[in-house]
Amino acid sequence: MQKKHFKNHNSKFSILFVVAFLALAFPLRAQNNYEITFKSPFLTDEQYYIGQHFRDKFIIVDSTPRNAATLRFARKNKLNEGVYALLDGKKNKMFDFMIDDSRKFTIEFDEKYTNAGMKVTGSKANTLMYQYMAKLDWANARSKDINARLKDPATKEAAEKEMEALSKEMKEHEESYFKANSKYLFTRLVQMFSRVDVPEELPAGSKETNLREWQARYYRTHFWDDVDLSDHSLIYTPQLFDKMNYYFFGVLYHQDADTITRYAHKVLDRVVNDSTMLRYFLDFIVPHYERSTKNIGWDQVFVNLIRDYYLSGKCPWATEADLYTKRQSVNFLSQSLIGAMGKELLMADTNQSENPADWISSHALPQKYVMLWFWDPDCSHCKKQTAELKVLYDSLSLAGNKIFEVYAVGYESDTEKWIKYVRDHKLPFINVGGPNVNIDYQEAYNVHGAPTMILLNADRQIIMNKTIATNMVLPFLRRYEELHPEQANREPSRWQLEGIKRTKTR
Repeated sequence: MQKKHFKNHNSKFSILFVVAFLALAFPLRAQNNYEITFKSPFLTDEQYYIGQHFRDKFIIVDSTPRNAATLRFARKNKLNEGVYALLDGKKNKMFDFMIDDSRKFTIEFDEKYTNAGMKVTGSKANTLMYQYMAKLDWANARSKDINARLKDPATKEAAEKEMEALSKEMKEHEESYFKANSKYLFTRLVQMFSRVDVPEELPAGSKETNLREWQARYYRTHFWDDVDLSDHSLIYTPQLFDKMNYYFFGVLYHQDADTITRYAHKVLDRVVNDSTMLRYFLDFIVPHYERSTKNIGWDQVFVNLIRDYYLSGKCPWATEADLYTKRQSVNFLSQSLIGAMGKELLMADTNQSENPADWISSHALPQKYVMLWFWDPDCSHCKKQTAELKVLYDSLSLAGNKIFEVYAVGYESDTEKWIKYVRDHKLPFINVGGPNVNIDYQEAYNVHGAPTMILLNADRQIIMNKTIATNMVLPFLRRYEELHPEQANREPSRWQLEGIKRTKTR
């Protein structure tokens, strides 16, 4: 398939590389004795550093004081091939540079570190890199001007021709550059991390009918095709970090847990025999899935990845203590995952009867859906959303369409304060709380704070385990029934029938 490097798409200019700067570090071999000089009249800090990229941070490899308008880094140490960054006195990145064909060179730069303003002596690799980047900077500025004229009917035709010519020029420039400079590290890496070229039409004979869905799936599937993940030295490239971060928390962001897990496996299984690379991925992505309190199903992804890699013995760096902690987390979270059976709660209402026969079941309610609402009257966000829930609840009740019941658990150790708030605000829910309860609901539903929302279906399976905005509850239930049509018009479940029976006998 021919790559499309530079084109006009929906009147927006796109180039092969979306570039602020392709900061890449790719350690291959080491040499001794380096002497790197930077010159600029805009140097103001007393101390400067050279940093090696690792994820979104830097490993400091050298430092030097400023001498007037000059910085000189020189040591008889190993300096691996790759891309490094010049850092200011606060260790913030100023710009990147290459260690490739030379370890003795000088770079002069302007106040804004523009690619066009970089003047290099002693390193053709750096010279060519900055020239390439400057050409892209020029093309982006040119395209911005052309796109502005595309909006004007009087200049649209001429602008379209200019855009076509610019696209052709840049495509030829890229092809020529890559062919002439293939031996340089920057060229190899820039090609490795180029964008995914997605076909604009369905394949011949395809049974697919939705082009956009097929393209999205193609993009997810082929996102890593050009990246050589067998070389763990890529962990020192910020571009690998950017690609990893964007893939898991951009491309896969809105996918369900099963889809995220499936595509995660496609990447992780390619590096499973390289413990350094596997750890690079897992140490970054796993905590995001564990700590997210807003993304639906992400706790399931966390459980899946821990089980599939850590607990299956594929992570040799993990200590016994680490594995024990992760096993405990998995066991705890597994009880409240989407699809799990919700544990029945039996709790006393505001009358606080100590007789279990008087306690109210979270499951034996006549409504198809049940919202477990764990809230605290001392929590401002809880009070705000509880008030919103009351408005929604009352409106559905008046309309005779109360498809869900709110089983509101007072998450407050001061029982009298909770009871007073319920009565003062005339909360119409099933209000329960206090010490009289059959099980530890915090453990049963992974309740680690208020507010926490859990939605149960007719069978009292968990279908939502994250707190969503009140105005999203009904849309969520509608979407749930679209995805699970068997739930839309089903006969009442055992729990519903028991709830109806209890309601009639009271």
